[in-house]
Formats: sequence, structure tokens, C-alpha cells
Amino acid sequence: MKITNRHERLPRRVHCVLAERVNALLAGPDGAIAPQLEPLAAALADAPSPFPAIQWIKESPNTKLLARLAAEGQELTHDLLDELPPSRNQRYVRQLLVHTGILEERNEDLERIPGWLEHELADKPTAHANLARPFLHWFLLRRARQRAATRRHPASADRDLRRRVSVALDFLAWMDQRGLALADLAQDHIDDWIAGATSQRRYLIRYFLKWTTSRRLTREPTVPSLPRQEPQDLLDEDDRWPLLQHCLTDEALPTDVRAAGAITLLFGPSTERLCHLTPEHLKFGDKHAHLVLGRHPVLLPPRLAELLRQLTEQPQLRPQLSRVHPGPRWLFPGMVPGKPISTHGMTQKLGRHGIPVRTARNAALAALAADLPSPILADVTGMHRHTALRWVAYARRDWAEYLAARAADEDTPPL
Repeated sequence: MKITNRHERLPRRVHCVLAERVNALLAGPDGAIAPQLEPLAAALADAPSPFPAIQWIKESPNTKLLARLAAEGQELTHDLLDELPPSRNQRYVRQLLVHTGILEERNEDLERIPGWLEHELADKPTAHANLARPFLHWFLLRRARQRAATRRHPASADRDLRRRVSVALDFLAWMDQRGLALADLAQDHIDDWIAGATSQRRYLIRYFLKWTTSRRLTREPTVPSLPRQEPQDLLDEDDRWPLLQHCLTDEALPTDVRAAGAITLLFGPSTERLCHLTPEHLKFGDKHAHLVLGRHPVLLPPRLAELLRQLTEQPQLRPQLSRVHPGPRWLFPGMVPGKPISTHGMTQKLGRHGIPVRTARNAALAALAADLPSPILADVTGMHRHTALRWVAYARRDWAEYLAARAADEDTPPL
């Protein structure tokens, strides 16, 4: 007779408790788990870390939404989830269902925008809704999907598209206040709209007016170009290097913060590209390590290379659920299963640890632009080639002004 000690029995008990919690969580109207949800039930019950999974089921607001959907007994579809008010919980549950193969994967940055629009239109006039829907579906989303299909690197487009629609709705409300119809719109009206701006947001009306002109709803107006500004809010070099040293040497900082901060301070990639790094972007050799941000691998300082090696080797902090179609292993995983940390989440996380992403990135771009040709700068950082050209022109002019100032100081006789 085999005797099982209490340490061997405990994991079995915990997995039994987890299975009970999963059954209660996903029970349908008849008290049983619907066949559609069985892959999710199996993934949760087989979680490699049962204690965190039990805690998650007990306390997470995401599970409350999941339990409600299961209890209602309807087939879960993207359309059904789109009818819910947009929220973090809705996005999390959707990705959980995608992660376990219950729903097909889609470009969530784009495909959740129609659902967002319907909630935005709930209190808007019918005439505005009849313009906003085709503007989004047949103009903005069509172009965004075409770009997404050809991009080498992912980009979050949802915020930009929502802003363009919101500006269009604001503009239509502004026209109503003045008793204007689209057919009556003249250049003076566009100039008045822009002149009343407190920020550059109103310039985004160019997208809506381009669409209305193509539909012959308006005459072709001229929307001024956005005022071009020189890079602002650069981290001073006297602050940038100590902050980089802080990232490379301070073991009190989380490893992911140290690595992400150092990459930002050194190479200035877009936050989107930073968040989507995987172990495949790292090339470790006998003597040197490289980070592949584009076609041109960049040499890593030894300390940063070691931080990134640690990220590739450390276990994921959150319990990982099995996935029907294996996806990439992110260097900076997010809270949503199978997804990297969001750009907003990364910016906030670095900011909490004293690393201002925007100014740090601008300082890195200025330093790189002083040394690199614009095509390589665009490739490494992920910026548009025209933007890279402007950075190079700015950096070299700034460097020339600095040298001229130094020469003038040296020619000035001491007092």
C-alpha cells in the first residue's frame, strides 16, 4: 500500500478546488458548462499555478463579467461583446476567449472602434450618426486596415481614429449651433473653426472634410497644415546619462523597467515597437549582443544585454493559460493573456519609476540623429522617413549652433 504524505496531497486538493471554482464560474443557465466554453474551462483548470488562478477567479472584476455572460447562456461572439459598453473588463474577456480559441483573433485596435462609435452616438442627432458611420467604416477603417495588412511593425491606430471621429462630431455640433449645413460650408467657416482652437486637435477635421468633399457633400475647403514645431521637451544630456546609469545599475528597480528605460534612453524606439519586443529580437554572440529593431541590429552595452537576457529567462509572473495557437513570448507581457503591455501601460510604468518616456525618447533621437543618416534612423526607431529627415536636420543644426557657441566662448578674452 502506497502512503501519500500531506505535501503530495495538497496540490491535488488545490487543483480540485480550482476545478470546482471554474465549474461555478462558467456554469450556464442549466448549471453545466456550455460546450463552447469547455476550452476556457480546461485552460483555467490546468493553470500551472493554481493558487493565483483561484485568487483571480475570486477577486477579479473580469471574472464577474465572464460569469454573467456564461449564466445568460448566449453564444459568445465578437458582435455580442461589441454590444457591451467599452471597458477594460470587456477587452480582457474578449482576449481571454481569443487566447483559448473560442473566438477568432482580429485586429482589436481597429475592430473595437465600431462598437465604441455606437456608444458615442447614443445621444447624438440622427443626422450626425448618418455621417459618422460611413466616415468611419468606408474612409477611416478601410485605409487603416490596408495599412495594417502591410506594416512590418504593429501600430496602435485606435486612439487616432477615435480622435478623428470625435473631432468630426464636435464639428457637426459646432455647425448646428451656427445653423450651417454641409452644402453651405465655406472657407471662412473652416478658418473660424481653426481660429477657435485651444490645441491642435481641431486640425484633424481635414480627414472628415476630405471625405465629405469626395462624396460631394461639401466644396473643397483648405485646412491649414499643422504648424510644424521643432522637437520640444528633450531630456538634458546631463540628466539623460545619470538616468541611463540608474537603469543599468540600480537593482532596486524591476528588471523590465530597467531594460525598457535603458532601451528608450539609448535608442529612442517608438513605445509601440518597444512593447512588441520578443526574444527573437535579441541576438547573443560569444562576445557581443545585438538588438534587432529594424534591418540594422544595434550593439547592446553588456549590462543592458544581461538585463534583456534575464527577461528572456525569467518565468512569467502571471499564471499562463494554454493557447490553441502558440503566439510570441513577449519581453514585456501585459495583463491581457497573450498580449504585450500596452503603450499607455508602459509609459505609466516607466513614469512611476522616474523615467519620462517622451523626453527620454526625444533626447535619444536627437543624439542618434546627430550621428546617423536619416534612412538608418528611420529604420532603427520606426519613425517615418520624412520625420527622420527633420530630426537629422534639427540635430545637426543644433550641433552646429553648439560648436559656434563654444568657439565664441573660447575667443572671448577672460576678464
